[in-house]
Amino acid sequence: MTRLWDKGQPLDERILRFTAGEDHHLDERLVEYDVRASIAHARMLESSGLLDAGDCAAICDGLEKLGAEHAAGRWTIELADEDVHGALERRLIAAIGEAGGRVHLGRSRNDQVLAALRLYMKDAAEHVAALTDDAIGALERVAGDQGGIALPGYTHMQPAMPSSVDQWARGFAAELADDRDGLLRARARADLNPLGSAAGYGAAGLPLDRQATAAELGFAAIQEPVTAVQLSRGKAEAALIFELALLLGDLGRLASDLLLFYTDEFAYVSLPVEMTTGSSIMPQKRNPDVFELVRGAQATVSAALLEALAIPAKLGSGYHRDMQRLKAPLFRSIDLACDCTAIMGHALGGIVFRPENIDMSDALYATERANALVVEQGMPFREAYRKVAAELAAGKK
Repeated sequence: MTRLWDKGQPLDERILRFTAGEDHHLDERLVEYDVRASIAHARMLESSGLLDAGDCAAICDGLEKLGAEHAAGRWTIELADEDVHGALERRLIAAIGEAGGRVHLGRSRNDQVLAALRLYMKDAAEHVAALTDDAIGALERVAGDQGGIALPGYTHMQPAMPSSVDQWARGFAAELADDRDGLLRARARADLNPLGSAAGYGAAGLPLDRQATAAELGFAAIQEPVTAVQLSRGKAEAALIFELALLLGDLGRLASDLLLFYTDEFAYVSLPVEMTTGSSIMPQKRNPDVFELVRGAQATVSAALLEALAIPAKLGSGYHRDMQRLKAPLFRSIDLACDCTAIMGHALGGIVFRPENIDMSDALYATERANALVVEQGMPFREAYRKVAAELAAGKK
């Protein structure tokens, strides 16, 4: 098979397997984005006088058909293709002839993969943000339907002050809203057009219109100078993974509360049987596995963040093949965040609080009693604090 960079010499099969790595699998999700970016590039070449109208039409039509066929499952990227770019160009040439070999003028796989990745990251951030909105909506429904139920508020894992289901649910909803906003802000680093930077130093001697491809693909601006493009590798990825880690941290804390509330000792909440799993040895068990898996998810994404930060660290300027390894932690983080956010939005609909099991002891109101002494009797707060503490110690209500 002829690869994009082939010059007639054979490639050792073991070298191919090692250098291509997971790309032929990972890049399946980038096909639609590489199609979009390649079409925009072809149209720019035509408008710049570097590609005739007939070839441009054939390229764009051929790419659209290949994208549709891939979406329908009629082809996949093969190891011999190395990546999405090789897979598309090889099939394009096979479909439309030599015109397909003209689309790569003025670009490299280096700016090509970044264009596809950044388009994908922008969509992924919006998708996770939408799933987060669904989880926020589920929490707000819990607050609306069960918000009047009293709950102890905890500090240091000890009952501290009175709270409510409303305060509990809306507190988490507010933090998830903050996470959603962070995801949308993280899109900014991915919203720069890398096309036209080629291998990192521009397309020598070609009058490329980088603004045209930016406009067609919906990038906010072009990334300049061209040497900055490869220097930026990993930053947009790390920024998005960081925001996903914050989101999964909040979902993990929400899951941790629900796991505690579901224990027999607390029994603050019940779950539908269909949302729990059974034990292979203990007939009585129903396990809230969903929340345990959500609770553990941030660890995976935190590790992915370290990968994304470490891979480009200390690299010199220009392109390095190390950067290929950024895809796996990025995709892993996005997939896990999507799964966890979606399942939490679903599972929250089955949570039912059980007020008959929730103990609101008199001690929870100690601060309120001290404050009342200040307001009603003018007592200094520290004196009121000690008075209430002494009364509680003496068993007075």
